[in-house]
Amino acid sequence: MKKIALASLLLQSALAFGQPAPKPYGVTPSAAQLTWHKLEMYCIVHYGVDTYTDKEWGFGNEDPKLINPAKFDAVQIVQAAKDGGFKGIVMVAKHHDGLCLWPTKTTEHNISKAAWKNGKGDMVKEYQLACEKLGMQLGLYCSPWDRNNAFYGKPEYLKIYQQQLRELYSNYGKLFISWHDGANGGDGYYGGANETRKIDRTTYYDWPNTWAITRKMQPGATLFGDVGPDVRWVGNEEGHAGETSWATYTPKPSQPGKEPANGEVLYELGIEGTRNGRYWMPAECDVPLRPGWFYHASQDGMAKSPYTLLDLYYKSVGRGAALDLGLSPNRDGVIDADDVAKLKAFGELLKQTFAVNLAKDAIITASNIRGKNSKLYGTQFLTDTNPFSYWATDDKVNTPMLTLSFKKLVSFNVIQLRENIKLGQRIEEVAVDAYQNSEWKQVATATSIGSKRLIRLPQNITASKVRLRIVKSPVSIALSDFGLYKEPVHVTAPIISKTSSGEVTISTDAPVSNIYYTLDGSTPTKSSTPYNKTFVLTKGGVVKAIAVDGGVTSEAANVKFGLNKKEWKLLNAANNDAAQAIDENYRSIWNTLQKDTSASFKPTELAVDMGTAQTISIFTYLTRQDKKTEGIVDRYTFYVSDNGTDWKEAAKGEFSNIKANPVEQEVKLSAPIKARYFKFQADHVVSGNGVAIAEVGVSSK
Repeated sequence: MKKIALASLLLQSALAFGQPAPKPYGVTPSAAQLTWHKLEMYCIVHYGVDTYTDKEWGFGNEDPKLINPAKFDAVQIVQAAKDGGFKGIVMVAKHHDGLCLWPTKTTEHNISKAAWKNGKGDMVKEYQLACEKLGMQLGLYCSPWDRNNAFYGKPEYLKIYQQQLRELYSNYGKLFISWHDGANGGDGYYGGANETRKIDRTTYYDWPNTWAITRKMQPGATLFGDVGPDVRWVGNEEGHAGETSWATYTPKPSQPGKEPANGEVLYELGIEGTRNGRYWMPAECDVPLRPGWFYHASQDGMAKSPYTLLDLYYKSVGRGAALDLGLSPNRDGVIDADDVAKLKAFGELLKQTFAVNLAKDAIITASNIRGKNSKLYGTQFLTDTNPFSYWATDDKVNTPMLTLSFKKLVSFNVIQLRENIKLGQRIEEVAVDAYQNSEWKQVATATSIGSKRLIRLPQNITASKVRLRIVKSPVSIALSDFGLYKEPVHVTAPIISKTSSGEVTISTDAPVSNIYYTLDGSTPTKSSTPYNKTFVLTKGGVVKAIAVDGGVTSEAANVKFGLNKKEWKLLNAANNDAAQAIDENYRSIWNTLQKDTSASFKPTELAVDMGTAQTISIFTYLTRQDKKTEGIVDRYTFYVSDNGTDWKEAAKGEFSNIKANPVEQEVKLSAPIKARYFKFQADHVVSGNGVAIAEVGVSSK
């Protein structure tokens, strides 16, 4: 009997030691996608003729000689990204204006016609060498829409575009990503035709065969597009994924009977993904560092602050996606000093936050270990930084627990979880408890985990034990990481607002000791003017403010205001709702959209009497901020008048990319104009049969 029992025990031990790994759940990432996941953050760099014309999208008729930066330095640009903690650069080799920033053989509209380096330069090559020097990865974007090329919209253009990709894939080393977007077709120069050309974006670019070029020539590169095929657009240009974010995705067309295509992504699907989707297609969250993608001098000082970038990091990388931050070199061909400083401060903030994993000091126990085999599937793998070593449970154990016990109290405010995504995205819901005052208290919950989940707590948690509960999972667990971190103490930047009468208020989310502000454009310090009460800003201008509390100083808030609207009146006063477009409240909207869906859009005017003559250098338009696209104005005409009857056209154009990036649009007039009246005319909208205007304004500088 003893021999039988011993044999049985040995057999059980052998079976336990030989316990097979969990079977993958659903679709899993390719080798190129695994490499992409490791990068987490990269930057996309926009520089070209738009840098000099002060536009977001060029029309296609710009002179290449505009490109003549006095100090172009790809190393400075790439180093700024690296200092921010970013691992790669996506260089915009050609934007919609069609100017190729390399000496291509496919079109005369290229860098060889630029004044820079007497036409002998190659900016793509400069970025390649800079990335190699600094140990950064390189990706490229070549816009499929070309507003310069005479053949765009015709079969001949596809061959040109595919040849441009072949040149880029052949001559600039190994790429980590080939980037594509959905800006396809519209009005343009098109070799002098000056017309609108529409294409069927589901078929025109022959994506299956176009993507096959990438697969053959750059097999290690992922393909990014609105619908992948490797990385999908998250559906916004705000830099965040959904609270629940699945790496799997099933693309759907915006119109029945059509194939899913770039430019047709559905916002809700992009931001959340699809649970148990057909493809492994994680999200990329793209967002510009400044309000716009290209450099505009009017946006100097308006780059996102380090803590704003940190917040975006939690909402993108911390939700299993990637953060793609837009950088915009200035007219000298370098990143502005303020932008550089903010990037570096963000990189330091990341290092400080994630320098020490407090969980490494804990004794970690699990309610179940797969096959009781700690050597293969034990809890020690949760803190070893290897994303593919993991703690696993038996096949039928889907709701286990982990307990971290510390020798002394620990304080943390960030929780990090990762799954071994080689085995798919498995966990659907977790909860975290802290042992405080002799009892367990739930302090956090989360849904999708995937490649990384960061939970940023609203307050510090101090405890002697921490517990992770897997609340819901369809299969056994394969968790590769459990981390606890402490974000540095900081004070939130103040909130600056202005009423229609010009009264400026500076406030904070929580009480602070002091607030200081400046009106001359300088960064405030403790020696600046203390804020005690509201003040009036008659002529508009820039207000900057800091908050100070307990020896800690916040980042500077920075807001630019237009002229005071206190005396403004509408000429079409019968339409009372139109007053919502000049009330300094972005939440209120003048909406002329009609319920009759058969009604068509007609140009719509908003005429304003400012009370007295003012010098106008800039006018601004802010569209609705509720993530709806109906009524967004994308083409305009701006008029001025001395008497409210006779009007003079002062500006006419398009609000490029406003659908994806609905920030305040600022249009600088060719020369300052003195007038008492102005009129904003909406000539065209993105969709719908009316306009949706949150705010219009003018500025003297």
